[in-house]
Amino acid sequence: MELDDEIRALALKNAVKYNGKASTGAVLGKLLSKHPELKQDLNKLRAKIETIVSEVNSLSKKEQNQLLKDIAPELLEEQKNEKQLGLQPLPGAIEGKVVTRAAPNPNGPIHLGSARAGVLSFLYAEKYKGRFILRFDDTSPKTKPPMKEAYNWIIDDFKWLGANISRIEYASKRFERYYEVAQKLIKLSKAYICTCNVNDWRSLMLKCKPCKCRKLPPEEHMKRWKLMFKGYKEGEAVLRIKTDLKHKDPSMRDWWAAKIIDNPDHPITGNKYRVWPSYNIQSAIDDHDFGVTHIIRGQEHSQNEQRQRFVYRYLGWEYPIAIHHGRVILEQGGLSTTKTRELIEKGKYTGWDDPRLITIRAFRRRGFRPEAIRDIIVSVGLNTNDVILSGDRIAAFNRRYIEPLANRYMFVANPVKIEIKNSPETEAKLKFHPDHPEQGYRKIKTHGSFYITERDYRQLKQGKLYRLMDCLNFVKQGPKLIFHSLELNKYKEQGEKIIHWVAVEDAVKVKVLMNDASILNGYGESALVKLKQDDVVQFNRFGFARLDTKGTELFFVYTHN
Repeated sequence: MELDDEIRALALKNAVKYNGKASTGAVLGKLLSKHPELKQDLNKLRAKIETIVSEVNSLSKKEQNQLLKDIAPELLEEQKNEKQLGLQPLPGAIEGKVVTRAAPNPNGPIHLGSARAGVLSFLYAEKYKGRFILRFDDTSPKTKPPMKEAYNWIIDDFKWLGANISRIEYASKRFERYYEVAQKLIKLSKAYICTCNVNDWRSLMLKCKPCKCRKLPPEEHMKRWKLMFKGYKEGEAVLRIKTDLKHKDPSMRDWWAAKIIDNPDHPITGNKYRVWPSYNIQSAIDDHDFGVTHIIRGQEHSQNEQRQRFVYRYLGWEYPIAIHHGRVILEQGGLSTTKTRELIEKGKYTGWDDPRLITIRAFRRRGFRPEAIRDIIVSVGLNTNDVILSGDRIAAFNRRYIEPLANRYMFVANPVKIEIKNSPETEAKLKFHPDHPEQGYRKIKTHGSFYITERDYRQLKQGKLYRLMDCLNFVKQGPKLIFHSLELNKYKEQGEKIIHWVAVEDAVKVKVLMNDASILNGYGESALVKLKQDDVVQFNRFGFARLDTKGTELFFVYTHN
């Protein structure tokens, strides 16, 4: 394969892996690992890769997949295998027949816990060459009011995570279908309209006794059904599914399937509809209509499964294979979507991408890779037990992806300006990555004036030898800092500590938003100005950070150490 073709194949694989956007650094690293002799003309090679990466990134994801299939199908298969790594076999799965779905409520963006079912669903669909459906279960306008913005956020987050979405559906657009099924159940005498006082009905239900409405003929209930659309007031009538009144779980007894909601003010349907389906009948109908074969969802939905099976049984449908998993619990805690929304509205959080949150948007803003999120979820798998994840464990997954690619830079938080007396003018040569020389280096001229952290300054001891990393050695004599030497070997003989620094003449203002929402002010080296938004770097002795915005100062968001 010619060099240009090999670069193009690697760029396409990287683009397919990272949602349509290839990285020059990643392609360069892969290429040099196979052809180390190409390091001889690194600048020319990098320019060639940048050109080809730009061409690849201008293609649609569909075009990228097809082109990779045409020129290097083995890399496409390799990419699929990487995504599938660690997945347990899916019970009852038949290759080419698997249909999975994610069904989020768009009352906010998805978070690490709610993404679990969706990620496993689309990975299994891909593994078995099936289809993955993204469906918005948005029929709770009062208890979980949908957010207009959340629809696109969720689509964007799933695509970022690597989902190949076969179709996108909205429950709020399918009311006529739900009404059709409801009427069929009424006519089959499997559902009824209850107008009883809810407290009276509950009292009878707990005694395993029917209410007066339950025994009425289907014809009467069809009349009542029509009155729900124009006649009854909100709270006066509800559609119930007939179940076993002696069921050991009271919540299973004649559960509600539709109710009246006046002025729902829904972001998609506005106030068009007055009779709203419950989650259980809506979800049951949609799973059947869309041919879902496997439902992967949280253990808290096990009762919903039992409710939905009544509908399937009455209509002669075959229920999908349902697999329930436990909760993902973060060691540092996490909030429900409803509570998070409330705190954002009160100004306690800056938005859904506030770094203190566990939303996918927050992880993205911090600089996490989608592969890391997928790996975290795959490592947890389909375990039915609750799983506690520590911040360190989450960071470890992400570090594997960003550590080889993130260039190193100098950043000094809470800076103190120092003068090193008798320091010669020097030119420090700093590698962008200690383990990947192919990523190059930069040169920084110094004139004896530096910024170091306040902590390092306070720890300087009289008479001890210190080294500014890759630059020079100095000692503290009384209140002054005196130049000692340039050579690293001299520091190694009796050195106390290596200190990171920023040359005063080369400094640019930098702010870093930390995970606790505090902001660190400091200086970074001028090479940071060449970064692009979303680039993730590693600040020496500080940690990884993602460039959020560029202006008169550079604003980063801390990722992890």
